[in-house]
Amino acid sequence: MHSQRKKQIIKSIVEGSIAEEMEIEPGDELVSINGKEVIDIFDFEFLCANEDLTVVVRKPDGEEWELDIEKDPSEELGLVFEDGIMDDYSSCRNKCIFCFIDQNPPGMRDTIYFKDDDTRLSFLSGSYVTLTNMTDADIDRLISYNLSPINVSVHTTNPELRCKMLHNRFAGTVMDHMTKLYQAGIDMNGQIVLCKGWNDGAELDRTINDLSMYIGHMKSLSVVPVGITKFRNRLTPLEPFNKEDSIAVVQQIEKYQKKFKAAFGTRFVYASDEWYLKAELPIPEAEDYEEYPQIGNGVGMVRLLNYEVDECLEELAGDDREHMVSLATGTLAYPILCDQVKKINKKYPKVKVNVYEIINNFFGDTITVAGLLTGQDIIAQLTGRELGEKLLLPCVLLKTGEDVLLDDMTVGDIEKSLQIKVSIVKSEGSSLVEEIINV
Repeated sequence: MHSQRKKQIIKSIVEGSIAEEMEIEPGDELVSINGKEVIDIFDFEFLCANEDLTVVVRKPDGEEWELDIEKDPSEELGLVFEDGIMDDYSSCRNKCIFCFIDQNPPGMRDTIYFKDDDTRLSFLSGSYVTLTNMTDADIDRLISYNLSPINVSVHTTNPELRCKMLHNRFAGTVMDHMTKLYQAGIDMNGQIVLCKGWNDGAELDRTINDLSMYIGHMKSLSVVPVGITKFRNRLTPLEPFNKEDSIAVVQQIEKYQKKFKAAFGTRFVYASDEWYLKAELPIPEAEDYEEYPQIGNGVGMVRLLNYEVDECLEELAGDDREHMVSLATGTLAYPILCDQVKKINKKYPKVKVNVYEIINNFFGDTITVAGLLTGQDIIAQLTGRELGEKLLLPCVLLKTGEDVLLDDMTVGDIEKSLQIKVSIVKSEGSSLVEEIINV
């Protein structure tokens, strides 16, 4: 996963930490811990778990300090580096037929087009990786550090089909890697991006059955529909799933849930909310999602939002406060948010909420999730509309830690264009309630 050692330059020091006490400073280079060089975050976390450390740092003038440190195993040194993995990111070696990045239009910021497939990000941020970047030595190193869980983009366990879908002749070894991880006791979560006519139907049966052998250390498996934008020129033709297809997928998955629940005490495999919404079927109850292991893949988000809104409203008496706000979201979430607003209005009848459905013209109207809306679509479709005292937008629109949308427009750009205060709603149901009832 790495070819050349990157200098580990310290960006900042945590106040009150061991590093501050030892007079380590920003700009110093971490050379080694207990005589071993630190390639990445795996090495750093593993080595820092020791009670007795010999830390070598190099000052900007070249002077090296050797520091002997005694600490609790769980106590952190307090060193902050430029990026989370302390190494260059591993880019994706695949050209998946369903890759969303390949379906982006030209002219967007460079980071939009970077395909990461770095296993270290699976542990740091929960992202899913294909394991095609992993050698046997990489797998052994991961096992030696006993890191869990790892999130795997499986898609199919049919070796020939996986090679075709990922356009990578080495992609068929995923089961070998996963078997090795399972035998070593490494926990996993799995993901299937379902493509019509490719890995659905009998192939989905095969994949679910194959992966069920790992139940115990494989904690969950999600099935999500492929996202198809209007920018698929010269790409493998793919069809969207319709209502009837979605009903069939839900029924197929729920059949396995009953089987696994009886045999293993867990449903194991889950359909993302999008399947139920496309199929116009009721969202499962909270207990059907167990501990929401695949919430990041849109599995159970609707049910959890509903529960959190209800829980928040139970603690509020309600009153006659009077104001108007607006809420913009994607086509998929629109009916869900309309339902939540009706519940809020029972306790706050004079709070008017305009819920606006934004059609995704940027990527195409087949893209219905709120997280892929752009500033330009929001502005174009809300210009001249009644917005009230503020506009609420979901946090999934924004780049993590920033106020930038996919098309590089900022929250400030939207505020300026629409002449309205914009508030970002966090993913919790309580945030939705509070932003609506308070101005």
